[in-house]
Amino acid sequence: MAEGFARNFGGGRLEVTSAGTEAHGLNPQAVAAMAEIRIDIAAQRSKVVDEQMIGAADLIVTVCDQARESCPIMPGQIRQLHWSFDDPAKATGTADEVRAVFRRVRDEIGAKVKELVESNMWS
Repeated sequence: MAEGFARNFGGGRLEVTSAGTEAHGLNPQAVAAMAEIRIDIAAQRSKVVDEQMIGAADLIVTVCDQARESCPIMPGQIRQLHWSFDDPAKATGTADEVRAVFRRVRDEIGAKVKELVESNMWS
């Protein structure tokens, strides 16, 4: 979801790569939650972060505590942010309750990404 927001808010000015500590595939609930706000992430792919990605990065943002704990220490020139969001894929309950978690986390991520893009922190 963060990649979709960054591409949307960045308006082509940013090169965005999203990856995790493990590849789990694209979550259909995330695709649906983003589609509700007219951001299509269906073509995105689940990738595992690697040294080449890290080496090319100006900024790395981790979006869950597990990722932060698993990420290697970054070289000094790479700025790193951590945003602690609930993992909506771990939500339990009825279909409506799970959908509500995806929407809440989507909105939280969207607000943080918008704030970051508008801050122009990488320039």
